[in-house]
Amino acid sequence: MPADIGYRGPTACAAAGITYRQLDYWARTGLVEPTVRAAHGSGSQRLYGFRDILVLKVVKRLLDTGVSLQQIRIAVQHLRDRGVNDLAEITLMSDGVSVYECTSPDEVIDLLQGGQGVFGIALGRVWQEVEGSLANIPGERAEPASPLGDHADELARRRRARRTG
Repeated sequence: MPADIGYRGPTACAAAGITYRQLDYWARTGLVEPTVRAAHGSGSQRLYGFRDILVLKVVKRLLDTGVSLQQIRIAVQHLRDRGVNDLAEITLMSDGVSVYECTSPDEVIDLLQGGQGVFGIALGRVWQEVEGSLANIPGERAEPASPLGDHADELARRRRARRTG
C-alpha cells in the first residue's frame, strides 16, 4: 500500500474490530497514532495507514487474549525503545499474561519483563536433529525380557542357576 493512502477513523475501526472510542483514546494517548495524517484541532480527520490498522488489530487481539491495555503499552514502548518502529514487521505472542516478541524460531523476548529472554523448543526441529544424528549410527535390538524382570543382574542370574542346576 502506498504510504500516502489513508483511511478515516470509522473505516479503521471496522477493519480492526474496535470502537471509535478505543481508536480515539489510543491515538490521544500515543499507543497507535495515525501515520498518514494526524488530527490537528477540531474538525480535522485522522488518516490511518494500512500498517496502523494492522497494529490496531494486533492490540485488539492482545486485549481479547486477556492482556491488559497497560501491559500492551509497556510491550509497545519496550519495542519502540529498542528501535522497532514498524510493529508490523515483528511477531508477537501472548499467553494472556505476558506479551512476547518472537525474534527468531529459537528466541522469544518477554516484553513485559524488560526484555527478559525466554526460550521455546520447536519439537519438530529437535526431531529432525535427532533423526539426522542417528541416521548413520546402527541401533541395537532389545534382548528378550528376563523372567526376573528388569532388576535381574549377573549375580541374581548366577544364584538362580545354582539353585536350579
